[in-house]
Amino acid sequence: MRENLHRFFRAARGAGVHVSPAESIDAMRAVAQVGLTDRTILRDALLLTLAKSQDEKLALGDCFDLFFSQPEPREERPEADNDDDASEDSDQLPSSGSASEAGGGQPAGGLGPLAQMLLSQDRNAISAAVASASGAASLSDIRYSTQRGIFSSRILDAMGLQRLRDDLDELATTNPSLAERLRGALDALREAVRDTVSQGLALYAREEAENLRNEILRNAPLARIERRQVAEMRALIRQIARRLRERYSKPRKRQRRGHLDVRRTLRRNAAWGGIPFLTAWKRKHRDRPKIVAICDVSGSVAQVSDFFLLLIHSLHEVVDDVHSFAFSSHLIGVSEILEKKSPEEAMAEIMSKVGFGSSDYGSSLVDFEKDFMSTLTPQTTVIVLGDARSNNLDPRADILRRVSERSKRLVWLNPEGRLAWGFGDSEMPRYATFCSVVRQCATAQQLERAVSDIVATYQ
Repeated sequence: MRENLHRFFRAARGAGVHVSPAESIDAMRAVAQVGLTDRTILRDALLLTLAKSQDEKLALGDCFDLFFSQPEPREERPEADNDDDASEDSDQLPSSGSASEAGGGQPAGGLGPLAQMLLSQDRNAISAAVASASGAASLSDIRYSTQRGIFSSRILDAMGLQRLRDDLDELATTNPSLAERLRGALDALREAVRDTVSQGLALYAREEAENLRNEILRNAPLARIERRQVAEMRALIRQIARRLRERYSKPRKRQRRGHLDVRRTLRRNAAWGGIPFLTAWKRKHRDRPKIVAICDVSGSVAQVSDFFLLLIHSLHEVVDDVHSFAFSSHLIGVSEILEKKSPEEAMAEIMSKVGFGSSDYGSSLVDFEKDFMSTLTPQTTVIVLGDARSNNLDPRADILRRVSERSKRLVWLNPEGRLAWGFGDSEMPRYATFCSVVRQCATAQQLERAVSDIVATYQ
C-alpha cells in the first residue's frame, strides 16, 4: 500500500498538486484509517488531505481516477468458425487434469505460469500480474513517450515472456491449435501492457514534460514568445513569483524575532537552575525592503513589459514598501492598480493608460522628478525595466544621476542583448554610468535571478 501511495503522490505532483512530505504523511494516516476497499471513501480521504484549492481538487480527482483505473486485458478475437470448431477449441483448454485434457499429449503442468494464466482467461489474475510486473519494471520512472517500448518489454519480461516463447515453440509441434490460441492470448496481453504503459506515461511523465517545457520557456527570449505560448509564460512567471514569496517572506518573519542568544538566556535564568523561563534574542538591524520599480511599457517592449508588470505585481506581495510606475511618453504611478486588482486586470488597465506609445525617457524622468522624487530614500532600491531607447529625444541622464544619488542602489534591467546597447537611439551606455547594476533581462530565468538578487540584499 505504501509503495502505491508513493507512486500516487508522484503522479499528483505531476498533475500540478503540491504535495509536501507532511501532507503525504497525513494522507497515509488517513488511508490507514479508511482502508482501500471503498474507492469513494479513499478518493474523498485523499482529496481532503492533499487538495488545497478547487483547482487542485479537480486535478487530484482526475489523477485518482486515472491512477486507480487499471486497463483490463482485452479478449482475443475468436475466429469466425462454426459451433463445432468452438466446442473443439474448448476441449483443448489446459487444466490441472491428465495429459489428454491439454490435448496432443501436452500436460498442463508442462506449461509455464504465464501460459497457464493466459489460457485460463482469468482476467483478475492477469490484471494483478500486469500490475505486479509494472511495479517490478519501475513503470513510475517513465518520463518520455519514446520509452513506451522499453517499459512494455520490461513488463512482459517480468511476467515470464521468455518461458512463454519456449512453450509456444514446443506447442507448435505438439499442439498447433493450442499454440494458435496461446498466440492470440499473448497478443491481447501485449495490448493490455501497452495500455498500462500509456496510463503510466499519462500519470508520471506530466511533471517531467512540464519541467522540460518550463525550462525551454525560462530560457526563451521574452520578446519572441509566440502567441500560443503567452499563457504558458504567464503561468511560469506566476511560479517564479510564488517562489519569491516562499523564499523571502518566511525568513523576514524569523529575522524580526532574531536568533536565540544562548549565553544571555542561561545567565538570565540562573536563578531557576538554567530552565529557560526567560529568553534573550540577538537582533541584527536590517533595512526594510524599499523598492521603486519604473517599467517601460512602450510599443518596442510591450510584450516584454507584460511579463515585467506581472512580476512587479508579485513584488507587492513579497515586499511591504513598493512604489511602481509605468511610462511610454509620460509616467504615471500604478501601485494602487497593482495592489487592488488581479494581475490580468491591472496589466490591461496600465497598458490602456500609458502602454504601446513611443518611448520618451527624458519626459518620463521629468515626470518622476516633479511628482515622485519624494519616494526615494537612502534605503530605496530603484529598478528600471526598459530598453533605454528614447527615439533620439533628450534622455535627461542628469535626472537619472540625481535619482541614483538619492537612492541606495539603481538597477537597470534591459531586455535587449548587450550588443545592441549604444546603437541607434539606445541611450544605455549613458544611463549605465549612474547605475549600480546593469543586467540583461531577456529571459524569464534572467528576470527571476535579477529580482531574487535585489530582494535578497535585504535579507
